[in-house]
Amino acid sequence: MIEFRGVSKSYEDGTVAVSDLNLVAPSGKVTVLVGSSGCGKTTLLRTVNRLVTPTSGAVLIDDTHVAERNPVELRRSIGYVMQNSGLLPHRTVVDNIATVPVLRGTPKAEARQRALDLMETVGLDPAEGRRYPSQLSGGQQQRVGVARGLAADPNILLMDEPFGAVDPIVRADLQRELLRLQAELHKTILFVTHDIAEAITLGDQIVILSKGGRIAQKGTPTEIVSEPADDFVAQFLGLDDTRALHVEGDLVVDHTGRPVGRLS
Repeated sequence: MIEFRGVSKSYEDGTVAVSDLNLVAPSGKVTVLVGSSGCGKTTLLRTVNRLVTPTSGAVLIDDTHVAERNPVELRRSIGYVMQNSGLLPHRTVVDNIATVPVLRGTPKAEARQRALDLMETVGLDPAEGRRYPSQLSGGQQQRVGVARGLAADPNILLMDEPFGAVDPIVRADLQRELLRLQAELHKTILFVTHDIAEAITLGDQIVILSKGGRIAQKGTPTEIVSEPADDFVAQFLGLDDTRALHVEGDLVVDHTGRPVGRLS
């Protein structure tokens, strides 16, 4: 479980990225932070692995303050998947995936075998393990990024717009793959996106952030779609009125009947 207690983050120029935010991301569930650029969602995510230090408040993992943990060890215990994969270009795919386990003391041969197994888990041919990131497609690189995030078998996976740089068809495929993996692995996932359809598809809990890192609404996809909290949320959902989206089976459709997302 990840808990944010009164977390705020402001900068010397006066910019307020996050403001007195309280939130719990439940264990084994996908919590999606969604909002437009500048709403503080990436800042909030990075407070979990101490890439960002809050100005005030506390971030806890299973009731332990992250500020009390060694930042290097903390980061190696948490999976982190970012946009554009962040792979090391001079290392092969298998060595990219094995990086964190090796740093944590796992014998190289064992870490490489784990990497090959994970390649199958995320839908990649292990034979691709000998290639370099530049020899892979964008979608393949993102799958490698997910495998690397899972390599140390973390309980928590942070995902910062991981599918934002690929085309819509590949993005939909990666979303389905993540849902399949989560059904098997039950990780605690904090996922950042600006795309409400992606949030609806992936989230067990959706948190819509407004400017300054304030929570405009949080709830299940069904709750968000069925009962937008205010005009801001309705506008973010792309609605002219709060009744325009509704649920049909496991699909979320707009007032014309066009599907905009699928409930997880």
